[in-house]
Amino acid sequence: MNGDWMELDLAFGDAISELQFAPHSNNNLLISSWDSNLRLYDVDASILRLQAPSQAPLLASCFPDHALAFTAASDGFIRRYDLHSGHVDTVGSHDDIATCVGYSNQTCQLITSGFDKKLISWDMHTEKASSCLRSLDAEVDSMYVSGFNLTVAIGASVHVYDLRNFDKPVQSKEALNGPHLSCVSSIPDAEGFAVGSVDGRVSLQISYPSSSNDIRYIFRCHPKSKDGRHYLVSVNDIAFSPLVSGAFATGDNEGYVTIWDAGSRKRLVEFPRHPNSVASLSYNHEGQLLAVASSHSYQEANEIEKPPRLFIHKVDNIDIGSISASRNS
Repeated sequence: MNGDWMELDLAFGDAISELQFAPHSNNNLLISSWDSNLRLYDVDASILRLQAPSQAPLLASCFPDHALAFTAASDGFIRRYDLHSGHVDTVGSHDDIATCVGYSNQTCQLITSGFDKKLISWDMHTEKASSCLRSLDAEVDSMYVSGFNLTVAIGASVHVYDLRNFDKPVQSKEALNGPHLSCVSSIPDAEGFAVGSVDGRVSLQISYPSSSNDIRYIFRCHPKSKDGRHYLVSVNDIAFSPLVSGAFATGDNEGYVTIWDAGSRKRLVEFPRHPNSVASLSYNHEGQLLAVASSHSYQEANEIEKPPRLFIHKVDNIDIGSISASRNS
């Protein structure tokens, strides 16, 4: 670690689509890429543990446990990876490009979406054939699986489903009154979600079980100055800290990562600008490290396609004690 950050020594043939730290132990980082490779990097040992090639660009990935991963690819296929042996097999496929993938350990369901406008459930416990949970009116822009909840962003609306009863959403709303949503994330140890938009705003809706102080507001998260004017930059990803309740990070299309306190609506820190757009963010399981994928994302026609780079920021030394203190008061 060089000071409070380091750069991983990894070369990519194309954009990084998603990264995710192992959920419960060690600091292994899973990285999917448009170069059709899934990589597993040991951050502590600075070693590439696994590089598994695929037959198509990987647009999304998830990391249910230390030995298992799933990907969604441009050929529509959903693939499963044994991270110990490197063995890859096919779970199934969408009728078009597969764009999102998430896993619930509570229900043993793999949830995927694609350009075919379908949400599909794959029962990984019984290995049964898939079931189409919902046929949608539009493509899913982003989704997040957490426990029994599936949060889905479609256009300007966000929908929350209970995976145990998929007849209809338990909540549907237009989160930002107009602008297209770009990312969605669920809140650990609470009920609610955060969504980011292409116009730089974030909408928070959080209910803490042990508190009556619900958080519901919209704020302009990523305004930038240029030629004396403010303009708004797309929020590409949101990650909540598992270390401090209410702290979350946002990454934007101009390379900036900012950590916020949801309760006070204050910006805690903004890291120096990364060399490319922030395509994906992930905290490690202890909340001490924040991984940042600095990569073009194919979201804009005029994106500069610089070589993707990966950074690890040490965030446990940031002065955020006042957040946890106020949250417990």
